[in-house]
Amino acid sequence: MTENKMGTQKISKLIWGMGLPMILSMVLQALYNVVDTMFVINMGAEGALGNLALSAAFPVQILMIAIGVGSGVGINAMLSKNLGEGNRQTVNRIAGNGIFLVGVFYVLFLLFGAFLAEPYMRLMSTNETVIEMGTAYLRICCCISIGSIGFAVAERFLMSTGKTTLSMVSQVAGALTNIVLDYVFIYPLGMGIAGAAYATVIGQIVSFLLAMLLHYTVNREIDGNPKFIKPDLHIIKIIYKIGFPAFLMQGMLALMMFGVLLIIGTVDDIYTVDLLSGSYGIYYKLMQIALFASFGLSNTLISITSYNYGKGERDRVRKTIKHGILASVIVTLILTCCYQLFAEPISRLFALTLDESSIVAKADVIEMCQLALHISTLGYVFMGFSVAIQGVLQGFNEVWSPMIISALRLLVLVLPIAFFFCQSANATTLLWWTFPIAEALTAVASHFLLRGAVKKRGL
Repeated sequence: MTENKMGTQKISKLIWGMGLPMILSMVLQALYNVVDTMFVINMGAEGALGNLALSAAFPVQILMIAIGVGSGVGINAMLSKNLGEGNRQTVNRIAGNGIFLVGVFYVLFLLFGAFLAEPYMRLMSTNETVIEMGTAYLRICCCISIGSIGFAVAERFLMSTGKTTLSMVSQVAGALTNIVLDYVFIYPLGMGIAGAAYATVIGQIVSFLLAMLLHYTVNREIDGNPKFIKPDLHIIKIIYKIGFPAFLMQGMLALMMFGVLLIIGTVDDIYTVDLLSGSYGIYYKLMQIALFASFGLSNTLISITSYNYGKGERDRVRKTIKHGILASVIVTLILTCCYQLFAEPISRLFALTLDESSIVAKADVIEMCQLALHISTLGYVFMGFSVAIQGVLQGFNEVWSPMIISALRLLVLVLPIAFFFCQSANATTLLWWTFPIAEALTAVASHFLLRGAVKKRGL
């Protein structure tokens, strides 16, 4: 068979060629939640309460993504490495175990949605309307989560062989489905927040089914015979040895949002709490566009680094590190400029129908979201730098160093800084400085972790 392009194509061209479709794919994944929020918050009198419900429910959705990504990263790295080494039989068994794991995790989230959605929402809010809306949204998203979990794994089958464009096509199809159905279900059909949930899960199922169809019909480097869908504890152990840090990294996103929302709740003024909580929920989903764009390049670096490291191509690995970090910095810098320039019109999209009947004033929401974008986006370049290094380290099959980077930028630095700032009389401004400060400090630590990993491997 002709050697995969990951071992032959010029590295800079390879990174952008594989990375751009992955960036678009990941950004579209982030847009699922942005679009949901935009439609829900503009439902009218209940829009602001709906936004609070989505913000409270979002950590569970991030956890769902975390499990899919953690599984996918381990599968991706193993597939790419074994493809580079020419172990075709092992490649087929890894893919089969990936499908098996999709079924296992779907059952777990089905049970959570059926029995724990309401207790979770009661932990996050005392407002009965918010609890009711959040419970309805979570039950639908969890009980029909097969598309979300399945696509997170199915796209890795395509990514591991360099077919990132096909992964992008699958994601685009699902995202467009979600956007159209969001409008139809929420407004003409009047389904409210449940309509947003159904639009999301249907879009995810479309992406999953299309990705699997392309995998079985186009992805010739992996045998999709159902006989390989058989649990192998040795393979599963290795998948999570590699993927567990990625799961924790994504899971820390859920903990960060959960923790920051609880910290915001310590502010004395209830109006400020509602304003900050709602604005933070909006900002967090906008931030995910930049973060997921970085993850798109990071995932590309995992594949390219694993493949060439498995082949012993040291020079190509060095070039992957150099060009991969540069590409990630460029992408996050572009997104920073976009948010800085268009902060006001973006913020207005989330306050189109707010009026005097809302729990927060329209002008205050717009002003707070603008402030969040102007301050917090200053840390995006540092975030791109750190996330790119995470991808390289995961490509080396490092376990702890990628996890340390995530712990620093999402928990260890963020939560104490946010708590300190929220005790200030100027909490509405200082809170947003938490994120660029944490990202800048993490970037310094990431640099030293990468230097150690490179030195260890004689690169």
